[in-house]
Amino acid sequence: MTRPAIVRSSIGAEGEPVIVIDGFAPEPDQLRRAASVARFQAAGHHYPGQRAALPETYLAAQLPVIACALGRSFGSVRRIRIIDASFSMVTSQPAYLTGGQRVPHVDGHGADRIALVHYLSTGDRDGTAFFRHRSTGFETVREERAETYQKHLDVEMDARPPAPAYIAGDTDLFERIELIDAAYNRALLYRSCLLHSGAISAGASLSPDPMAGRLTVTAFLAIE
Repeated sequence: MTRPAIVRSSIGAEGEPVIVIDGFAPEPDQLRRAASVARFQAAGHHYPGQRAALPETYLAAQLPVIACALGRSFGSVRRIRIIDASFSMVTSQPAYLTGGQRVPHVDGHGADRIALVHYLSTGDRDGTAFFRHRSTGFETVREERAETYQKHLDVEMDARPPAPAYIAGDTDLFERIELIDAAYNRALLYRSCLLHSGAISAGASLSPDPMAGRLTVTAFLAIE
């Protein structure tokens, strides 16, 4: 069995760690087959698509790889707790995106919260982009920045509402600081407070079919 290849880097002016793991799961084809028969439902929580339950063994089997990857970049990691994990598919058409879905977002404010994206689509699929908010210079939105960031963003979006599209590159409000391309069986780890978005290009397949659309696993972890 080929061992996963782990590449660690830091991005932006704030130097936040981002980890790319190729060959993340030992049998990704089995995960795709599981997704093909899973029951997907509207995601909620502002996610522009659908989610479904994962096989029970998925993250437990991958925790040693995650722990190895996180430990060097995120300090000493004694324990990893799974907050949430699911198959995820972006399916919402651009015309139906809410304002908040047209700009980058964060999934949590704490430095101990880690996001995982595991790409399971074959062929060319869009990856994940990271951003700097131009007016504040923020690349991360931790608790102490959240109120300031939201006040600025609310004013800006009232004055210049973003077009009905997924954000993948630079805009008037945000500068893209990094793009991680998707690749089959590649996983991406980063702090949830990083401003980010799925880099969904114009004309991307938004099919709800797991075998044709943008299939990923998304998970949120807490580290101690």
